[in-house]
Amino acid sequence: MPENDVDVILDYHSRTKHHLHRFAASLGYLDWASQPNPFRTFEGAKTVDLPLSARGISSTRYAELYSTRSAPSAPVNLDTVGALFELALGLSAWKQFEQTRWSLRSNPSSGNLHPTEGYAIVPEVEGLEAGVYHYSPRDHRLEWRCMPAREGVERLARLLPGNLLIGLSSIHWREAWKYGERAFRYCQHDIGHAIATVRYAAAALGWNARILDTSDGMIADVLGLARKEDFSGIDEADREHPAALLLVGPGSDVEIDIAGVNDVVRSSAWAGRPNALSPDHTRWGAIDVVAEATWRNEEALPLPGPVFAAPTDGLSRDSNESGLLAGDIILQRRSAVALDDSTSIPSQTFYRMLDRLLPRPNVAPWDVLSWQQHLHCGIFVHRVDGLAPGLYFFVRNRDSLENIKAALDPSFQFEHPEGCPEHLLLFRLIGGDFRQHAQVVSCRQKIAGAGAFSLGMIAEFRESLRSFGPWWYRRLFWESGVLGQVLYLEAEAAGIRGTGIGCYFDDAFHSILGLRDNQLQSLYHFTIGGPVEDTRLMTLPPYAHLEGRSR
Repeated sequence: MPENDVDVILDYHSRTKHHLHRFAASLGYLDWASQPNPFRTFEGAKTVDLPLSARGISSTRYAELYSTRSAPSAPVNLDTVGALFELALGLSAWKQFEQTRWSLRSNPSSGNLHPTEGYAIVPEVEGLEAGVYHYSPRDHRLEWRCMPAREGVERLARLLPGNLLIGLSSIHWREAWKYGERAFRYCQHDIGHAIATVRYAAAALGWNARILDTSDGMIADVLGLARKEDFSGIDEADREHPAALLLVGPGSDVEIDIAGVNDVVRSSAWAGRPNALSPDHTRWGAIDVVAEATWRNEEALPLPGPVFAAPTDGLSRDSNESGLLAGDIILQRRSAVALDDSTSIPSQTFYRMLDRLLPRPNVAPWDVLSWQQHLHCGIFVHRVDGLAPGLYFFVRNRDSLENIKAALDPSFQFEHPEGCPEHLLLFRLIGGDFRQHAQVVSCRQKIAGAGAFSLGMIAEFRESLRSFGPWWYRRLFWESGVLGQVLYLEAEAAGIRGTGIGCYFDDAFHSILGLRDNQLQSLYHFTIGGPVEDTRLMTLPPYAHLEGRSR
């Protein structure tokens, strides 16, 4: 691979593209003997059972998640920390087919493989001692990894006044087991989904959340991921890579001395050793190279802040939204496995979905990100009442409009649809039936052409990498995951269903749009429509195995 780190990223992205007659490198089959354990545990760490309290605590309406008038703030205590994790990273159901059973979670994941791990750094609060905890979603409990002495407890109270830190890490092997070299991409948009689920969960409790601008090395230190003595003896592939650290709570606009938090955990007692996830592993050198190239150091340039070009208040809500609880929508979210090829949606529902993809100050989930939006949407409209079928483009940042026009096929019409709200930069490029195109582009999966619409998320790619550095590659995928999570919840609220699509033919989609180089790149696809349920599958409650735990 080239020596320049940005060229490393461009090379990795190019080599992991799927093509019409060739897929990115993987085993090509599933080695069931080495399937990774989807649940990490730390043996020897004291455990704290969390109440299953989300539905009992939060009465926030779904529409209120998108309002500047946030719900009343809940206190920070054991119950609300339990609700936060239940809504953000907890189990949402079990599925069973014959003798095989698997869990679903609030945070979606490519292939339901769940490379993302969650952590909490908390000051002493009611029902929960201060320290660093790992979250175990299977048993909805915290594992107490770091136990500060009294002086450290008092310092954490000063450093995190009324708030907590939520940490996210990624185990690349869990995705690479199935997807090979392309897995690094999937791990990153899974992190984006998790960032959004944390933000939505916080909003349901009347709290705020934002990503802290800090280095990967600092995140690894404060979460205990860099402790060689704890992780010795397990395969390098089972190790966790630091991703994001979020400040969460009623007062998350305060400045945090993360170096001070690191001083506390570094001088504290630690407990617990991680479990091995697989008896054997396949090495994918390309993932190791891109992981090293995208490591963020302290010297990384700060990012420009988000652009808030949308009206402060979004489009009016649907009448059916007024009775929907945020917690119910979050916990009922599912990935569609098939769509009915017949359901249509009103244009106003479609426009409201697009509207909620626009960042607004102090509105979830976009206020969690600390950077200007760089992703837009190429959309195949199939069945939207009042909107002609065809190929459309949705620009999320007005400053990017002219560059996008210049990059796309010059024959495109760029017509703003009649009846579309003016602040939505939605343009019809060309009319027609694109259902077959959508299906072919998404690795010939029927689901992409059988919905009301499908889309590909298009990133301002090459120049943004050169401006910010190779670590920015991961943030582009994180933004795509946040976009996906908004669409998941919007589909549920509209009474339909969506699913993310990680398998698509990158350059085939680019060709349809007339893209000729890597100035713009597709990062993630999505489709929404009427779901077809697989009646062969049984759906079981998420925590029936925890009988007696409060709900």
